[in-house]
Amino acid sequence: MLVGVPAAPRSGAKPLPLNQIEAFVIVGAMLTLFVWDRLRYDLVAALALLAAMLTGIVPAEKAFEGFANQVIIIIASVLVVSRAIARSGIIDTAMRRLMRYIGAPSLEVGILTACVTFLSAFMKNVGTLGIFMPIAIQTARHSKQPASIYLMPLAFGSLIGGTMTLIGTSPNLLISTVREQIEGEPFQLFDFVPVGLPLSLMALAFLAFGWRLLPRRTGQRPAEGAFDIDRYTTELRLTQASAFIGQTVAALEALGEGELTVAAVIRAGRRRAMPPAHWELVEGDLVAVQAEPVLLKKLIDEARLELVPAEHLPDAERPKDDVTVVEAVVTEDSLMVDQTATGLHLRQRFDVNLLAVSRAGEQVNARLHRLRFRPGDVVALQGWETDLPTTLTELGCLPLADRRLMLGRKRTGVWSLLIVVVAMLLVTFKVIPVVTAFFGSAVLVVLTGQITLNDAYDAIEWPVIIMLGCLIPVGEALKETGGTEHLSHALSAVAHMVPPWVTLALVIASAMLVTPLLHHAAAVLVLGPIAASVASNLGFRPDAFLMAVALGCSCDFLTPIGHQNNTLVMGPGGYRFGDYWRLGLPLSLLVLIVGTPLILMVWPLH
Repeated sequence: MLVGVPAAPRSGAKPLPLNQIEAFVIVGAMLTLFVWDRLRYDLVAALALLAAMLTGIVPAEKAFEGFANQVIIIIASVLVVSRAIARSGIIDTAMRRLMRYIGAPSLEVGILTACVTFLSAFMKNVGTLGIFMPIAIQTARHSKQPASIYLMPLAFGSLIGGTMTLIGTSPNLLISTVREQIEGEPFQLFDFVPVGLPLSLMALAFLAFGWRLLPRRTGQRPAEGAFDIDRYTTELRLTQASAFIGQTVAALEALGEGELTVAAVIRAGRRRAMPPAHWELVEGDLVAVQAEPVLLKKLIDEARLELVPAEHLPDAERPKDDVTVVEAVVTEDSLMVDQTATGLHLRQRFDVNLLAVSRAGEQVNARLHRLRFRPGDVVALQGWETDLPTTLTELGCLPLADRRLMLGRKRTGVWSLLIVVVAMLLVTFKVIPVVTAFFGSAVLVVLTGQITLNDAYDAIEWPVIIMLGCLIPVGEALKETGGTEHLSHALSAVAHMVPPWVTLALVIASAMLVTPLLHHAAAVLVLGPIAASVASNLGFRPDAFLMAVALGCSCDFLTPIGHQNNTLVMGPGGYRFGDYWRLGLPLSLLVLIVGTPLILMVWPLH
C-alpha cells in the first residue's frame, strides 16, 4: 500500500456536515438538469449559483467573482480575434484554391482535417469548423463524394486540435484555473503542446484513412441552407476607379479562376446576356455576375467594382459601421415568395437593399429587381444592423447563423493574423501574460478595423460566459465545504489497489464518458478538483491528473450532443446518432492508449 493513502471509510463514519450535504445536492441537481437538457446550460448554471447563495455555501460577496476570473477574459478575447480572422476570408480563399488540385479522398480529408486541427489550437474550434465546412462540402461536390466522409473528421480534428494550447479549448483554460487554485500557478500557453501535438498528429493519421469506417450518407439540406449556398447572382457597376475599364469580359472572369461567370452586361438601359469573351467593358457598365461570396468581396475590394444598390440606402446620418450585410433564406411563408424586390418596395418599406440572390441548382438570369423569389432562395440583404432582425422577421426570412458578409468593406486578414502571431511571441518569451496578450489582440483587431465593435460583441458567446461565471464559484464551494475531499477519499481507496497508470487512464476515460452528458466546462470544474485531490491522497503531484481531466473533457467523440461541433455537422453530413461511435470509439481508445503514457512522460507523478 502506498504511503499516505487513507483506509476506506468505515460504515460508522461521521455524518456529513450540513453545508457539505447542501453542496452535494446543488451540484447533483445541476448535473441532473444538464443531462435532462430541457433548460439551457447558462440558466442551469445561474440556478445553481442562486441556490448556493441562498443556502449560504457561496457568500454573496464572493458570488460573482467568477466573472472576474481571467479565463472569462481570455475566452471572450479569443472569440473576438477568431471572428476577425474568419471574416477576413483569407483562410477561405487560400483553401478553396488549394483544394481544386487535390483529387484523392484520403488526401482531401487529411489536408482539410490538418488545417482545422492546427488552426483550432489558436482559434475557437467552432469558428474554425465554420470556415472549413463550406469548403469541405464544395470539395465533396467537386469530387462526387458524400459530405459525410469529410465533415465528421473535421469536427473531431477541431476538438483534438484544441488540446495543443492553453487557449485552444475551454477545458484547458478551466483546468489551468484549477491548477492556479491548488498550486498557486496556472498552466502556461504551450504547456499542453508535448501531449496535445503528438495526439493531434496521431489523430490526423487515423482520420485521413479512418473515414472509411463512416457510412456514405447523403447530407440533409438544412432548412436554412446554411452550408450549401450556390453561387450568388448580383449586379456590380464599373466605377471610374475600376481597373477593368477597357478590359474584356474574359479578363474579369479570369479574376475568379473559373469560379466567376459574367451573366450579362447592362449598358445604356440595354441588356446583353452572356456577352462574348472579347466584349470590352466601359465606365458605368452594370455587370451581372455569378460568384461565391468570397469572390464577390474580391471584386469589390480589388477590382474596385461597386454594388449597385449600395448607394441608395437611406438615412445617411447614421454611422457607416451600422450598415451590415446578412444572408437569409426565403421561407415558404415569406412575404417575398412570388414577389419581386420592386413589387415589395424593399428599400422604401423595409429599409433594406437586395444585393445578391443564390438559387440552388438553377442559374438566375433575370435582373435582380425583377426576379421573383422562391422558397429556399438565399438572399444577401443590406440594412441597418439594429433593424435587420425585425425586418427579417417581417419578411419571413431565416437568417443564416454567423454568415454576415463583409461586402464592400476592406478586410485584408493580414493584420488579424499578424496581431495574433505577435501576441503568441510575447507570451512565449514571457513578456506579457496570456490574458494581457489576448485582451490586447481583441482591442487591436477592432481598432485596426478588422472587425466592427458590433461584430466583436456579437462574436462573444454570452451564454458560455454566463455559465462559466456562475459555475466557477459553485465549483469552489464544493471544494471549500470539503465535498471534493470527501469524494476524493472514497476514490483513493479504490485507486490504491491499481497501478498509477491505470488510475490515470480511468480519469481520462471517466472524463470522456461524463462530458457527453454534461457541458465540458461543468465536467472540468467538477472533475478537476476531485482528480487533484485524489492525486494528493495518493502522494502524487496533481499535474498529470489535471491534464488527464482536460484531455478527456476535450476529446468528446462518441455522440453528437456532447460538443456543438459534433452537433453542427450532423445535419449537413446526414449522420445518425449511432454513426459517431463508428469513428469516435476507435479514436477515443487511441487517445486513451497513447495519451496515458504521454502524460506520465511529460508530467511525472513524483
